[in-house]
Amino acid sequence: MDPQPQLPLTDQKDLDTAPPTDYPTCLPQDSLSQGAYQLAKSALPPAILNHTVRVAILAVWLAHREQSEWANPAKRSLLCVACLLHDVGCADQFDGPQRFEVEGADVAADYLRQNNVAPSDVHEVWQAIALHTSPGIAERISVCARLVRNAVLIDFGKNLDKESLDARLAAEQSFPRLDVEKCLGDTVVDQALRQPQKAPPASWPGILVRAKKDWPEWNGVNKAF
Repeated sequence: MDPQPQLPLTDQKDLDTAPPTDYPTCLPQDSLSQGAYQLAKSALPPAILNHTVRVAILAVWLAHREQSEWANPAKRSLLCVACLLHDVGCADQFDGPQRFEVEGADVAADYLRQNNVAPSDVHEVWQAIALHTSPGIAERISVCARLVRNAVLIDFGKNLDKESLDARLAAEQSFPRLDVEKCLGDTVVDQALRQPQKAPPASWPGILVRAKKDWPEWNGVNKAF
């Protein structure tokens, strides 16, 4: 495998607009992906933003490795949106009453509807984001959800084979981790402490909150992360 995996750019005929100067060249160059990146960038801290970009890189890499239809331009754009916005529910401006995964899924769905995306595709992306912390469900409910879930796991060092590790390390060269484990864990817990309904006991946020309460003096990465 190429030790520096990059996402194939959208073909020139598929380009909708010239990308912003700060838009990563390794991401699909269509306007839907560009808009999702700008939305994520406007809302998320750098550590979580870099994580979402790495997840997009890894998800499209996985789709190519599997020769999935989600590696083709139209589907790839939707997959990129799902990855770039999968943690946007962590942003202060989107800190609503639902679990952060659901809040993020709602933001992504609204964004896609505003861009006249078909309802079936909106549902695919909503589902992938809402379920990305749900092991055993995300992997089986749809291909898009599985790709997002597995890309998140790879970025956090789970389920790594040699190729996945190489892909992860390559993504980190351009988009460093910036202590994302602590940043993301603390953000999810802080939201849930303010609004306890955001962290049902058996959910990933609930598990993080329980660990925080069990070790209240601990200032490192959440012990349940």
